[in-house]
Amino acid sequence: MASHNDLGTWGEQEATDFLLQKGYTILERDWKSGHRDIDIIAQKGDVLVFVEVKTRRNRLFTNPEEAIDYMKLRNLRAAINHYVKFYHINNDIRLDAITVVGTPDEGQPEINHIEDFPMY
Repeated sequence: MASHNDLGTWGEQEATDFLLQKGYTILERDWKSGHRDIDIIAQKGDVLVFVEVKTRRNRLFTNPEEAIDYMKLRNLRAAINHYVKFYHINNDIRLDAITVVGTPDEGQPEINHIEDFPMY
């Protein structure tokens, strides 16, 4: 596996652990809808939370959340719509973003949880 894939997998695990510590229940990880995916699907209370995780080694070139662009949001909306319809979800839903900056070798990463990330 390429090192950027390893970094992404590590970042998703860090994000999952972070959400668990905040009292979220993890329902799914890497849920696929065709070629689209949702990194984490969690629940807190009555709210179903779809989480996009962006992991970067550092912030030299850009902030990780800036990688969630128009096309990524369009794909996320389609995947979320598919999930909601497929499982007949009636709960409130929201999109969150979690950014993870660091590497496994550096110890504790910088984690930023952006609740209710704009879908448009």
